[in-house]
Order: sequence, then structure tokens, then C-alpha cells
Amino acid sequence: MRLRALLDTDALGLLLLGGEDELDRSVRGVMTTDLRDPSRYLAGGELVLTGLAWRRDEADSEPFVRLLVQAGVAALAAGTAELGGVPEDLIAACAKHRLPLLAVDESVAFATVTEHVVRQVSGERAGDLAAVVDRHRRMMTSGPAGGGPDVVLDLLGTDLDLRAWVLSPTGRLIAGSKVAGPDLPAGTCARLAAEQLAATRTGRRGPHRVQLDGTTYSLFPIRSSGRAPGAARDVRETVLSDWLLAVEADASDWDGQRMDLLQGVTQLIAVERDRREAARTVRRRLAQEVLELVQTGAAPAEIAARLRVAAPVLLPGLGAAPHWQVVVARVEWDGEEIEGGPVAQSLLEEVLVDPSATGPEPADRIAVAHTGDEAVALVPLPAVPAVAADREGAETGLLADALLQVVREPLSAGLDGDGRLTLGVSAAVHSAEGLRGALEEARHARRVAAARPGRVCAAGHQELASHVLLLPFVPDDVRRAFTARLLDPLTDYDRRHRAELIPTLEAFLDCDGSWTRCATRLHLHVNTLRYRVGRIEQLTGRDLSRLEDKLDFFLALRMS
Repeated sequence: MRLRALLDTDALGLLLLGGEDELDRSVRGVMTTDLRDPSRYLAGGELVLTGLAWRRDEADSEPFVRLLVQAGVAALAAGTAELGGVPEDLIAACAKHRLPLLAVDESVAFATVTEHVVRQVSGERAGDLAAVVDRHRRMMTSGPAGGGPDVVLDLLGTDLDLRAWVLSPTGRLIAGSKVAGPDLPAGTCARLAAEQLAATRTGRRGPHRVQLDGTTYSLFPIRSSGRAPGAARDVRETVLSDWLLAVEADASDWDGQRMDLLQGVTQLIAVERDRREAARTVRRRLAQEVLELVQTGAAPAEIAARLRVAAPVLLPGLGAAPHWQVVVARVEWDGEEIEGGPVAQSLLEEVLVDPSATGPEPADRIAVAHTGDEAVALVPLPAVPAVAADREGAETGLLADALLQVVREPLSAGLDGDGRLTLGVSAAVHSAEGLRGALEEARHARRVAAARPGRVCAAGHQELASHVLLLPFVPDDVRRAFTARLLDPLTDYDRRHRAELIPTLEAFLDCDGSWTRCATRLHLHVNTLRYRVGRIEQLTGRDLSRLEDKLDFFLALRMS
């Protein structure tokens, strides 16, 4: 629809404050936001509705408008309830950037504007779309009226006779219509997720038609950032975090109106996906703070204080301090400089959810941080009395193999021959003093997993020697003797020849012995890297092709 037609709708009572020459712009969607930088959620062509809660002073208006213009939005509509009017600095910023600015009277709800735009843009029946928006409005409110994506799926089932489910990238069932009948079997969910990831990696545009066990499904991507296809620098940056909508139907023969409606449904679900993603901010921040304290060698009392803050957030109502486990994950792509930390963070948050659980709530007890290309999860476990654990004869907590058992098929499809996921799991610890050891243990377990063949690999603390767990508590004199024996010849050589053998050794181990990845990271020719590694082996009498010698160097570097 044209922006001019929106202004001509008397029921909306919109007032044009600037941009008279731009009224023939097309409005292709609508978004409500009070974020200071909403650009990652914009695909272009939207009417952006804002209550101005992001504005703290006059200087905030110009950068906010500039971000909207760079994202290609059609117009900005500002509510007047927060400030009693639209501030002059915002009007001036919109005029400077030629962005049409509308005022929304405080008597007009944003939901009314949203409903009108969605109905006009989609071209579908007014009754159906009004119902979608009404359910979406209730979904976004707090309290028992909200129902999450399920209410949108209910509409598809009751009004359009479509059975549909929302799945995570690993095939976990997020939501399903109450009228859709029995939930999809876990195996079917995993296969559908694998098909979606494989299709996305090959660049095919959705929806994707899949036939499983005689049933035809159409798979629609639900992109968490709201970006259009191709907006990311590389599809691998988002492919392992996007949800999908699986509809039991063949969408290849649908008319444009029905296809537009389903695309609109994915956008509504994407808003909820983004809201839940934003809700993870507190847990991520807690994990990041704890991780930084542990890595910088903070006092156990300081770490314990931070854990006491985290425990009520992650395990509300828990009486005693929980046990904690650390899980480390890394996603790497062959020969590519792609930032792996955020990808691994989103993926680890998904992997750590019990695959048999439905809905997003189990993820509310998972805190994941990322540093560099590595994601680190702090997972609380309710304290289990030792007597009970002994009686059951089973180990409590997360097990590495079990974490990947269900998700291996879809993730292998998403990694598609050029990516790897490696994961390490520590033992449970019951105090702040044990977290440093747990982190080192999980990192080393991940390195053990990386030494194995396969695109998706994990290793647990059970597979490690006991001295790894005790590494942080090794006496200083033992540390010095161990590191001196291995690293002093290299340090002396570096000082005399400026050869950078120590940085080369660190990079080589960090790349899991991959000559190509290490040479790329160090910006060296592979032959130069081989010469340096050969010099390291000559000076130390060790062989870096042997796991035992790699482990010794790894421990020496960590203790130095």
C-alpha cells in the first residue's frame, strides 16, 4: 500500500509532520519498537511505530533516524503519549534524512495501525487477518491472555484447515496448534529441520517442499532478525539459529493471497522469536560476568557473590545453592573468517534444552556467554544429596553424548560438509572454587572432541585424565618447573631470533592442528608454518602430531 493511502484513512487519525514529497512510498510491513537501534530487525519498507521511550535527550533523535533510513524503512510514526507530542529534534532529523514522519494520537492504539497495515498489505480476507493480528496482540501481552505462537497456529487450523508446527533449528518442537492433532514424532521433527537447513545452505528460497513417509510438508523459514533473505553477510551466520514453520500441505499450488498470509504468519512468529531472544539478555549478561571473573582469576568470594545473583534468575525458588556445569562449544567453517562466537552461543542455547521438552521455557535456565569464537554455558543443576546419588547409581548432570544424540542429523545438514561443531562438558562443581577447573576441563574436553572425525562431536569430563580437573590447583613451583621444561627453549629462541614460536604454538593448538586454518589465522604460507612447527619440535624434542605432546603443550601454555 502507498503511504498516501495510510494518511487518507480517517479512522487512524495520523498527522503528517514532514515528508510531503515522499507519500508515494510503498509500505510493505509494520514494526513496533522502542529500541535505540532496531535496524537488525528491519528488512526495508516498514512503517516503524515508536512510543519514543528510546529518546533520553535531543542528541538521540538523529542517530535513531539515520539507522532507520539505512535500513530502508518507508516512514516513522511516533506516539504522543510518552512526551505529550513529537519533539522538534526528531522532526528536524526526519526532515534532514527525508524520512516521512507521522504523529499517532494517544487515543489511537498502535495495534489498530498494525492491524490496518497488515490487512491492506497482505490482501487476504479482512476477517482472517484481523484474527491473526488480534491473536498476535494478545500473544505479545503479559498475563494469561497471551498464548505464544500457538494462537497463530490455531487460526491456521480452524480457519484455513492447515496443520502446522514451529520447530527449532535442531528439530525441537516449539509450538503446535491444538487442533493439529498429535504432535509430530521427534524423528520427523529432526528430519524436517535437517531438510530446512540443507535447503537454506544450498541457497534455495523457501518455502521448501518435503515429502516424508507419504506426507507432504512445506517449510517456511522464520528469521529471528527480521532481515530479508540474503541480508546477512553469510547465510552461515544465521542458519543454525533460525526457527521454521512446518505446514502439512503442498504450497507449490497456492495462490498469491494464501502465500502472503503464510508469510505474514512467519513474521508474527518471528516477532515472538525476537522477544524471547531479547529475554535471554539478562542470563547472557550473568554468564558473561561470571566467565570474565573466572578467566581473570578473581577471588572465589567474588565469583560466589555473582553466582548468588545468578541462581535465583536461573532456578527461581531453589532453596539451596545449586551445582554447576560448564559446557564449551565452538562452530568453525573450513577456510572462512566467519565470527563463530554468536553462532555457537545461539546454537548452544538450543542444544542444551531437553529435546523432549516443548516450548521455550526450559531455555530459561541456561546462561550462555561467548568470547571470540567460543561459547561457554553456565548450567545450574539442583543439588542432589550424595546418598540419593549413590543409591541410584547414576551420574547426575549433563552427558556429552546425550546432548548431541537427537540433534546430530539436523546439525550435520546445517554444517553441510564445510563446518564443524565441537562441544565439551565438565563435571558438576558445587562451589565457586571449582569453576575455573570446570572451565578448563570443558575446554579440554572440546579439544578432545575436535580431534575426532565427524562434523558434530562431543566429549565429556569422563574421558579426561584427573590432572586436568586439578590443573588450577597445581602448586606454583610445579607449574614453573613443568612450563619451563617445555616453553623456556621456545621463549629463549623467540627473544634471540624474533621468531614468534610461542604465538605459533598457541594458534596451532587453537586450530586443533589444522595446517590450513592455522596458516590463515597467522597470515602465513603453509610451508612457513611447517618450518616453525618443525623448529618447535626440534627445540623441545616433542612431536606435535601426537595427542600426548599436544596435551602437554596445551597444559604448559595454560599454566604459564
